[in-house]
Amino acid sequence: MKNANLKKTVLCLLFSALCSLLSVNASPLHSATWGFRVDLPEGYEYIDGNNKDRYSFQGPNKAMFDIVVYSGVYQDVEQMANDVNRRLGNSGEIAYFEYEGKPAALMDLHFKGFSGWGLCVELYKNATAARAPLLCALAYSPSSGADMDLFHISALDSIAPSDLEARRPGPVMDFSYPRGETKETPIKGTTLSALIRENDAEAAQALVDREFALLSKYENAPNWQQAWIRFYRAIYRDSWDRIANALFRVEREWNKATLPDNRAFAEKALAFVQGFTYDRDLEGSDFVNLVTAISEGRGDCDSRAMLWAMFLDQADIPSAMMVSRVHSHAMGLADVQGAGARFDSGGKRWLVAETTDKVAMGLISAEMSDIASWLGVIFNIP
Repeated sequence: MKNANLKKTVLCLLFSALCSLLSVNASPLHSATWGFRVDLPEGYEYIDGNNKDRYSFQGPNKAMFDIVVYSGVYQDVEQMANDVNRRLGNSGEIAYFEYEGKPAALMDLHFKGFSGWGLCVELYKNATAARAPLLCALAYSPSSGADMDLFHISALDSIAPSDLEARRPGPVMDFSYPRGETKETPIKGTTLSALIRENDAEAAQALVDREFALLSKYENAPNWQQAWIRFYRAIYRDSWDRIANALFRVEREWNKATLPDNRAFAEKALAFVQGFTYDRDLEGSDFVNLVTAISEGRGDCDSRAMLWAMFLDQADIPSAMMVSRVHSHAMGLADVQGAGARFDSGGKRWLVAETTDKVAMGLISAEMSDIASWLGVIFNIP
């Protein structure tokens, strides 16, 4: 199977219908030994491994997610992927590509009554090592069970080989949607433009839609709150590098003015997103991807709140967002001084910011002031 065909297969599976979930919560994994990160969908539980170079997780509907790191065993990713294929007795094909300049392979898995997807990728080499360590991740489930491809793809796409990729699109998105050339793109509401890749808006929306399709499976699950948080984490991770140049140029322009403190910067960024056109899609994910949001100046509450938080992050101001299923609303959060309504989450008392109405920071409508109906989303990306 050629890469183009495998890409088409992956894209077709992004919106697969899935069945009920388990309630076990899995936290993001960061390997201190090898530096990689994984943020699995909710419902995966660690069941085996040595917490160093072998990890096994069991998820919904008997899904499995295995990670093995090989150091000094294989010459390269191709040799490792071919050997894994042979040892599994896999009948699926392998597509080779580069992810952030590193060799990688995407595997279509069909073996011994199981099906799914696998990813092999080179990790970063220690200066004293002869060869770079290699990571192999397999996401699979019984072929006779529920269609779990959306879980598998989301799990593999959450892999970041190092902290550098923790703010870049994941490997599956990178494979499925090549980003294209950079071009100067006007930033709506400013006199500025920014370097944005030609395919990034389409790719960013595909990521949003895929993760929303996954999130919808948790609607009645006991761990729906954790699933919501992961949904926004996935978007934040995928979006950062896509709009990084825009964040940098706008932040630099705003800092030309004399701003007395962090709150003044946060207020300037808030006024910017409050000026967006209100845009909702109640038939879909209802989240305007951030490439489109910043270039076209439109979006709903959560896309604006996340974009605002990114502006603050760019300026080294601690930021987050909060969302409410009860109120179908989202607001920004900032760790800045001054009076106003605050929300406790992650050990901080955040000042709230309404992004869809032109009101000052710290103001929240009385009908939305019930703290128990809000969920804090802290991105925790290095």
